[in-house]
Amino acid sequence: MSYVFTPAPVASVPVVGSDNRFPVHRIYCVGRNYEEHAKEMGFTGREPPFFFMKPADAIVVVNTGETGQLPYPSLTANLHHEIELVVAIGKGGKNIQAADALSHIYGYAVGLDMTRRDLQNDMKKQGRPWCIGKGFDASAPIGPITPAAQAGDVAKAAIWLQVNGADRQRSTVAQLIWNIAETIEHLSAAWELQPGDLIYTGTPEGVGAVVRGDVLEGGVEGLGTLRLSVV
Repeated sequence: MSYVFTPAPVASVPVVGSDNRFPVHRIYCVGRNYEEHAKEMGFTGREPPFFFMKPADAIVVVNTGETGQLPYPSLTANLHHEIELVVAIGKGGKNIQAADALSHIYGYAVGLDMTRRDLQNDMKKQGRPWCIGKGFDASAPIGPITPAAQAGDVAKAAIWLQVNGADRQRSTVAQLIWNIAETIEHLSAAWELQPGDLIYTGTPEGVGAVVRGDVLEGGVEGLGTLRLSVV
């Protein structure tokens, strides 16, 4: 097969303990999936989950032990961090039941849903899509994927983020409004999940702005840490 130009390389994430890489198909994100974060954004209650997407090539892969570079994006003066547990789908499906959902998971990783908050808020006020606030270049930093069998009890793991060594976000995955299995059930009712899909499962309270020169370091218990410098 010939193309009119050379296709871009497949976006992929390293796998802990393997030379193989995880090819990324789509990136789904869950909005307001921790109660205290929903409150700080002006919402309360266990509303039905909602989703938005980022391009597969929005990932910024940071290998274990490295400090990645996160470019400060254009058009914003209010770039926010959102630390998240990322679920990597290894077996696709549609209308997956929560009781079966965990069998579709390949592994887990630490991720950041970077957000141009000012642009997102402007779009909200105008009733317009807020892709520009969420789906920009380099908006989805991620660390290596740990296979599910090696990840421990992710459902109860601590999740945290520090900026320049000071705590910003600290919670547990157990505080998710919609847990991992329930999220997969809802998501797969709207889209047929495919191997290679990543699900950013939501962020705890404490989101805030970062600027050039800041160092972000966050993690999920059992999955290592993700460290980046804003440049």
